[in-house]
Amino acid sequence: MTAAVELPFTTALPLPEADASGEFAPLAATLRQTFGTPFSFWSRGTGELSHAALQPGSNDPMRGQLARVLPGNDPQFIQDEDSVLVLAIPLSLSTGEGVVATAAFVTRALASDECLASAAQLLSLGEEKAALWISHQTIWSPHALHRLALSAQAQLAAEVRTTKLELEVQKLSENLATTYEEICLLHGVTQNLRISSDDEHLCRLVLDWLLDCLPAQSIAVQLLPVARQGENTYKARTKSVLLHSGACPVDNEQFSALIERLQLSSGCGPRVMNDRATTGDGWNFPGVKQLIVVSIAEGDRVFGWLAAFNHRDGKEFGTVEASLLNSIGAMVGIHAGNRNLYREQHEFLASVVRALSSAIEAKDPYTCGHSDRVARVSVRLAKELGCDPSTLHTLYMAGLLHDIGKIGIDDAVLRKPGKLTDDEYDQVKQHPELGYRILADIRQFAGVLPAVLHHHEQWDGCGYPFQLSGDQTPKLARIVAVADAYDAMSSDRPYRKGMDPAKVDQVLRKGAGQQWDPEVVAAFFAVRDDITAMSAEERANLTLDVQQWV
Repeated sequence: MTAAVELPFTTALPLPEADASGEFAPLAATLRQTFGTPFSFWSRGTGELSHAALQPGSNDPMRGQLARVLPGNDPQFIQDEDSVLVLAIPLSLSTGEGVVATAAFVTRALASDECLASAAQLLSLGEEKAALWISHQTIWSPHALHRLALSAQAQLAAEVRTTKLELEVQKLSENLATTYEEICLLHGVTQNLRISSDDEHLCRLVLDWLLDCLPAQSIAVQLLPVARQGENTYKARTKSVLLHSGACPVDNEQFSALIERLQLSSGCGPRVMNDRATTGDGWNFPGVKQLIVVSIAEGDRVFGWLAAFNHRDGKEFGTVEASLLNSIGAMVGIHAGNRNLYREQHEFLASVVRALSSAIEAKDPYTCGHSDRVARVSVRLAKELGCDPSTLHTLYMAGLLHDIGKIGIDDAVLRKPGKLTDDEYDQVKQHPELGYRILADIRQFAGVLPAVLHHHEQWDGCGYPFQLSGDQTPKLARIVAVADAYDAMSSDRPYRKGMDPAKVDQVLRKGAGQQWDPEVVAAFFAVRDDITAMSAEERANLTLDVQQWV
């Protein structure tokens, strides 16, 4: 009980101090306003005093016992002595707890010689003080009191229902807000599930979003290797990496140890651990108090792990947080699987390109290294011309494959050390169309076909195979044409020495606007030193992922 309240009358028990902000305050205020007198409140289950009124006899334990055994739920008079009676009104708190409100009322005026022994006992007062108190009270009709009590009871029940509904609405609003945040998070992830996007970049976005959405101190992702060192053409992880947002309690090595300690595998579902599971012997991660871990996987292939560490309020993680984390882990896993499949397809395509390039050189050993140099020079020219990374990649492939049609040319013609006859030259001129037909059915080579087919067209329309002029020739083919001509003129052949650099420059300048695109020739001279150095190098074992070396 709280401190006792001083009353101007004798009381049977010390009274709990009225708390205007407590759960009884709204009920007490309504009843006082309705009846003009304060009410006490008793627990209907135990009969104990819960809230006392500043009224004589208000804390009489007898009233509590009568309230505890009160039959039914209607207002009743539980004590009636002479001119004073006690009204009891059963009520329910917003918590569902049952209480009974009681107060004493005067029902008639006192006679001058009336004995007040019974009334004084009911009020826990002496007769003189009881008479004084009764004389200052409003006189009520029992019938009117009962009807007003029914009305007040209904009003208070409605207010309690309203309070409950307001709490439910507030909780629903909070749930809707949380659900909306989760939907926004899932939507944001799906909007970034582009195969071309880097999975580490996607994970960094997801980490920040999850930290805003979940009550965790840190969100972390460990991405596992997808390729072995030296076995990848395109950019791929060869070591595990730990990304995190917030104060992560473990490093990459400790995270690996944690996964091993939990014996997790793909398809194991979310693992939730709270205080009882993260204490005691054998737990070697003192900074981890609460934890959720889910796999980033597709099928049986695990690409990494997603974890939430330590509840922001020190509480336990539950199924709601685990379910959201599991959904995000599944989405990132699908993206990682698709991206890895996309990378493996590119690796396969790179192997095909290398095989075809080797086949060209085996067919025409006089041009060993020519395709590789043309590819690199073409990329350097394209970069100078402001082409985007995707175009640089396509152009490198086109440079490697631009002479693939020579596979279909007679060996005697290709390997002839001297000057070709007109018929032999006409046969050589067929290699762009032959190359086009060789590659046409491979969908992944669609971007390189224009360069393969048209790299011998000329700006003035005198080239082959279709005598295209100006910008009728695809830009990639115009770039490869300059790179091809430069390497052909400057390289040594068994039957001749390469041209002097000054002579090569003279030929290119003279041919600008006639044989070659003048813009591409201008780009050539802008990066002439780079191209000279590039051509002087031994054939580099360059990856087909241009972005790694350009």
